[in-house]
Amino acid sequence: MRKSLEVVVLGMLGVLYWMTWAALRGPNRLPGRIPTHFDLAGNPNGWGPSNTLLLLPIVATGVYLLITVLAGISTSFNYPVRVTAENPPFLRAQTRNMVSWIKLEIICLFAYLQVAIIEAARSREFHLSRLMIPIFMLAFFATVGWYVWVIVRGAKAHENSPNVG
Repeated sequence: MRKSLEVVVLGMLGVLYWMTWAALRGPNRLPGRIPTHFDLAGNPNGWGPSNTLLLLPIVATGVYLLITVLAGISTSFNYPVRVTAENPPFLRAQTRNMVSWIKLEIICLFAYLQVAIIEAARSREFHLSRLMIPIFMLAFFATVGWYVWVIVRGAKAHENSPNVG
């Protein structure tokens, strides 16, 4: 599952770069000034040059690479269960699955923000949804909560039966 998720994450990164290219160099280019900041109500309140659109894909790529490198260091994980001789492969697999989902959620957030900025620049009427941050936070904490539950439950299964794999 993790490899499939990584393909989807990389695909979303590609979509983010494609949207940026299309907005900056495509047939329906953005104007010279675009919204670069939104207030709490979701209204654009800061403006800058259209090249600032490049910032989101670059930051998204940096976040993706940083999380990928950190997830590759198995000693960087802090598990909510006792690590025994039998459960490290299970714990690593579940934690890496969780990290892949989190990377996908983060890249989707960046893509949503890029779409919002592009639409606001084109229509000058688009508003960011006030629910964007609560929905993102809910998805993030639901993912973490789900995998903590899976890890705790799986660790108990490994303690009770050494043949569980």
